[in-house]
Amino acid sequence: MEEPRRMCGIVGYVGQKQAEPELIDGLRRLEYRGYDSAGLAVISENRLEIRKRAGRLSELTEFLRQHPVKGTIGISHTRWATHGPATHKNAHPHLGGKTGRPMVAIVHNGVIENYAVLRRQLQDDGIVFQSDTDSEVIAQLIAYHLKGDLVDAVRKALALIKGTYGLAIISPDHPHLLIGARLGSPLVLGIGDGENYLASDPTALIGKTEKVVYIQDHQLCILTADSWQVLDQNQSEVEASVHSLDWDVGDTDKGAFEHYMLKEIYEQPEALENAMRGRLVDADASALFGGLNLDPQQLRRAERLILTGCGTSYHAALVGEYLFEEFARMPVEVEYASEFRYRNPPIERTTIVMAITQSGETADTLAALRESKRKGHPTLALCNVVGSSVARESDGGVYLRAGPEIGVASTKAFTSQVMVLAMLALYFGRMRHLSALQGAQMIRELRRMPDVLRQTLHCHDAVRELAEKYYQANNFLYLGRQYLFPVALEGALKLKEISYIHAEGYPAAEMKHGPIALVDANTPSVFLMPRSAVFDKVMSNLEEIKARGGPTIAIACEGDEEVATIADDVIYVPEVPDYLQPLVVILPLQLLAYHIALKRGCDVDKPRNLAKSVTVE
Repeated sequence: MEEPRRMCGIVGYVGQKQAEPELIDGLRRLEYRGYDSAGLAVISENRLEIRKRAGRLSELTEFLRQHPVKGTIGISHTRWATHGPATHKNAHPHLGGKTGRPMVAIVHNGVIENYAVLRRQLQDDGIVFQSDTDSEVIAQLIAYHLKGDLVDAVRKALALIKGTYGLAIISPDHPHLLIGARLGSPLVLGIGDGENYLASDPTALIGKTEKVVYIQDHQLCILTADSWQVLDQNQSEVEASVHSLDWDVGDTDKGAFEHYMLKEIYEQPEALENAMRGRLVDADASALFGGLNLDPQQLRRAERLILTGCGTSYHAALVGEYLFEEFARMPVEVEYASEFRYRNPPIERTTIVMAITQSGETADTLAALRESKRKGHPTLALCNVVGSSVARESDGGVYLRAGPEIGVASTKAFTSQVMVLAMLALYFGRMRHLSALQGAQMIRELRRMPDVLRQTLHCHDAVRELAEKYYQANNFLYLGRQYLFPVALEGALKLKEISYIHAEGYPAAEMKHGPIALVDANTPSVFLMPRSAVFDKVMSNLEEIKARGGPTIAIACEGDEEVATIADDVIYVPEVPDYLQPLVVILPLQLLAYHIALKRGCDVDKPRNLAKSVTVE
């Protein structure tokens, strides 16, 4: 999860098949992006048929069993509410035109900043609004300008809008036309045989098509069953790049697992193998990246690195700070993208800005990247989605290759980000101070990590028992030092996200500077303390908590009998070098959050108030 704001799901279809099942199947794949309400609009016999319901997608599918719709063109939406509560009237699609004879239906992802002004102007012209949303303004504006040419009406309406949008639009007056538009909110076109798709995320198109076009800002796309074209803001046709969608249906199925989150926890060893594949070079004792697009001289001259991200990606960046400082001997700063985008810090020309984001569409991270480019700084990106905005707009970067991540609480994206950051630290280090011997040793350790993670997952039963013991606690402390301080933050975030328990992560030594006041018999403290240079210091912190009656849980190296004599409970993990401990220690913390959430009856994959990605501010 990258921050709890809206990322709704959009799916559109035009072709020879019945649209309803195509739309619902796509929405199922996108429900993790919004589940306050869902709806669809289908053109049937030259009129709009609307079906929508507040609540989960299951509410809509049940309603459709009783009230099916027929038609081969339609749009659909699953919502995460911002403007207006999650009610039936605020669910998408929204209609424009006269009541009883609407001319336009739209689904929208984004925020219209000047909707209040536009709404008043339309109301002054006698237009009656049916919802509390900002999105309905778009539908009414398009209908207001619709004088025969739907594309022209869309263009005129969008020219009046300030804000962000990913849009899918249909009109019964143009029953074979599906239009998409994008500004600051992702939209992808799926190319089929006698059919075409629109979606806010390529995940919705898996199994439907292998060819996609990523729509860019200020572009329109016009789809029929047999054709597609992309226009720029001047209405000139764009020669768009067609990309391959190489995920398969199995990537978005839960398989034998009860939840996506658990499946993705268990996919982490394979995700690390994919992240490393072809990127470690024994002959050079270094790493190799084909997409950095900065020559070695530029990289060698870099005197500082700024890592920026949100949520889980920010925590991975904090691990990256330790990695780059140790192995590349580079000064590193880590910034919340949401803060960095509005600051004006003095940054030397020799500074590289690296944006870290799973989706590649996080609004704050994208804005931070754009601001850095505007000021002339080289930019790199770590992201998981090919063709995403951050991937396209950065000077270069590295794909995680983690595959789709459906669970709202991010798991495999975090470990993949840490692995890629470790390889980048090796790459930069070998250009600077790191010896070939040190580089070769680091490669050996990195290569064994997938099997180490498979071994670590054997702690699952022990973690499940731990959750049984502590699931009724309402406060947790997570404590770690050095490489494990960011992991303490991430472990606390996982617990907060899916179990709704208050949890805080701290450097273990900071505990006595205030947080120790929270310690009581009902507040467990989770100590991250595999063997390291600061092991004795963390042990001392653990004893301070014990002396004050606080329950203590230790994540320790296998065979560490000393910890077992002091901590109330111990989860053992394999021993690895300090700099790789985040990859190992985070697994039991992810499992602990998962099982505590289950015991508390929480929806693990769809936690309240959260959506997967954040494409609006």
